[in-house]
Amino acid sequence: MEATSTCHREPWNKGKLVGQKTPFRLKEIWAIRVRLQLQGRVRDLALFNLGIDSKLRACDLVQLRVRDVSNGERVAARAKVMQQKTGQPVQFEMTGPTRLAVAARIVDGWVEEIGPDSATYGTHSMRRTKASLIYRRTKNLRALQLLLGHSKLESTVRFLGIEVEDALELADQTDA
Repeated sequence: MEATSTCHREPWNKGKLVGQKTPFRLKEIWAIRVRLQLQGRVRDLALFNLGIDSKLRACDLVQLRVRDVSNGERVAARAKVMQQKTGQPVQFEMTGPTRLAVAARIVDGWVEEIGPDSATYGTHSMRRTKASLIYRRTKNLRALQLLLGHSKLESTVRFLGIEVEDALELADQTDA
């Protein structure tokens, strides 16, 4: 009689968590967001926020394109995507942090196309650009304060990055 030798193999899932995965807690979500922001990982932040907001499967999430979640140059408040697994459309809302992350990703792409260091620009660069151009041309801080919706002139001065002394000198030169 021949002895049979059995080979003992470890199950592939031994020691691994299988089945449903635990959802993130709010504390964990914000910790991940902050880390991604601090590390300048704009694309990852946009994907993470989209993953949370959309509730899409990973296979659908990685297939998303900017055009899927935007209307022209504006990030949409709501998007509709065809699910790969089911073939059914799913619609989802995008929260403020998600829209900001996607917008930051878009701006990052624009800046990279023209060459400057994209880390020095962000979504707020668009807001500051027109204000800076108006200031250079007119030196009218009050008009900019109104256009920007600032309640204090000091906020406008800080926003533009000009020195308070320069601003006061300009104000003295302006007839009221």
